Amino acid sequence: MSFARGLWLSGAFVSIAMKAPIRVAVTGAAGQIGYSLLFRIASGQMFGPDQPVILQLIEIPVEKAMKALEGVAMELDDCAFPLLKDMVLTDNGETGFKDANWSLLVGARPRGPGMERADLLKGNGVIFTAQGEVIDRVAAEDARVAVVGNPANTNVMIAASKAKRLTADRFTAMVRLDQNRAQAQLAKKAGVDLTAVKDIFIYGNHSPSMYPAFAHATIDGKPAAEVINDQAYLEGDFCSTVGKRGAAIIAARGLSSAASAANALVDHVRDLSTPGAIHSVAVKSEGRYGFGPNVWAGMPVRTTTPGSYEVITDYDLSDAFSQQKIAATNAELVGEREMVADMLG
Repeated sequence: MSFARGLWLSGAFVSIAMKAPIRVAVTGAAGQIGYSLLFRIASGQMFGPDQPVILQLIEIPVEKAMKALEGVAMELDDCAFPLLKDMVLTDNGETGFKDANWSLLVGARPRGPGMERADLLKGNGVIFTAQGEVIDRVAAEDARVAVVGNPANTNVMIAASKAKRLTADRFTAMVRLDQNRAQAQLAKKAGVDLTAVKDIFIYGNHSPSMYPAFAHATIDGKPAAEVINDQAYLEGDFCSTVGKRGAAIIAARGLSSAASAANALVDHVRDLSTPGAIHSVAVKSEGRYGFGPNVWAGMPVRTTTPGSYEVITDYDLSDAFSQQKIAATNAELVGEREMVADMLG
């Protein structure tokens, strides 16, 4: 189903065929990332200039959070986005995920003072268990799920384990922020435009252990390692800067990454909706690139049809440093899985 609208371009009126609206559920919708994200979805930056959306905004059942969500909805109304056809504001998952084509799981329990990592994993496990069950039950037949809330790789694994109807490939976690950070760092080091950097992908966990694989990256068509010509930097400061960038931002501004995380989620979903796009996504590894078969690990994928992908398995990571980095991030992922083993469906 579609309908028509138009706009003026270069003095001429151009008709654009409009599609039927898709439903996009967003958790933590009144939070920092949610606030940075929603206006970009409503303006067409995530799904395209011809794709109307219905935003289904989900917050925790706390008066302050729901009041803030009302304010966000007012601002969305005030923007008068032509693509935004409706909004649902709710603290109920059954309502929020109902018929959702995309569920963007942004909200998560933050790590509190003195909290052990196992407690953080299990605390979020309760949240993502419930969300995985509800999404599987009430979301659309073509439902796709993208997890942002940390620890994202393990949260998506828990959510996916609760699905009986939706297959594992419908669930992804975001490592695109790490890819964007890595691309920017290589471009700055080489003194080139950002677009000159290609084939830089993220392997493993969305944590300081992840591996931004410069081994197969290129700059202006040449191997990045050859252009940079500083192996100590690539193995040291480059990996460390990308891996610890989130902590550096918190130290600098007193708040975690919000706009850059929202931007990365736009990139993540847009590229998963664009056939031919090659990008980093955390998916069920099934043993690829040496990861444990049942963990969700970042790796390069090629989008085949909107929402579907194939993992690219022919990048060479056989060098000793790459193998060391893969082993370290895999050990962390396997350890996280063991901590939540009793929560997996």
